[in-house]
Amino acid sequence: ELDATMAMLAPIAGLGLGAYAPEIFVKNAIGKRQKLMQEGLPDAIDLLVICAEAGLSLDAALNRVSHEVQRASPEIADEIGLTAVELGFLPERRQALDNLLKRCPLPAVRGIVNTLLQTEKYGTPLANALRVLAAEYREERMLKAEAKAARLPALLTVPMIVFIMPSLFIVIIGPAAIGILDNFINR
Repeated sequence: ELDATMAMLAPIAGLGLGAYAPEIFVKNAIGKRQKLMQEGLPDAIDLLVICAEAGLSLDAALNRVSHEVQRASPEIADEIGLTAVELGFLPERRQALDNLLKRCPLPAVRGIVNTLLQTEKYGTPLANALRVLAAEYREERMLKAEAKAARLPALLTVPMIVFIMPSLFIVIIGPAAIGILDNFINR
């Protein structure tokens, strides 16, 4: 009877696994990629600022940044490189930047795209706008690091109690316990 039940449940379990596993796998892959992109983005923005201050156009600056960050963050390098190619081929720059935003739905990318669109629309200097944006993201990264460091003492309390306190008690109370046992045995 157990074999008949297992024979009936196995295809149902396989169907459920086949239906939900690909979706879970894809969501997990998307999350990992977005996290890696989020980590590499501030460095890419800093390089973009340097390229813009050096007088490169947006297309040339994106190409240069794509090549420079390839080893450190291949995910962000691929997206920036694709955007640089799209800027050269698509009739409107806005379309290429919107495509970047569709591929990378991160708040930081949205900020970059909006900044690039506004500098193009209003004719403001690209380097100044990117410098302000880079400073903002650098400050945000620093605040996240400080928040992580502030949580550390609370996270270390339990391991300290579990691992350090028993050995400390053994070292402090051990000799006294041996002395007391010695007195009881020698009587």
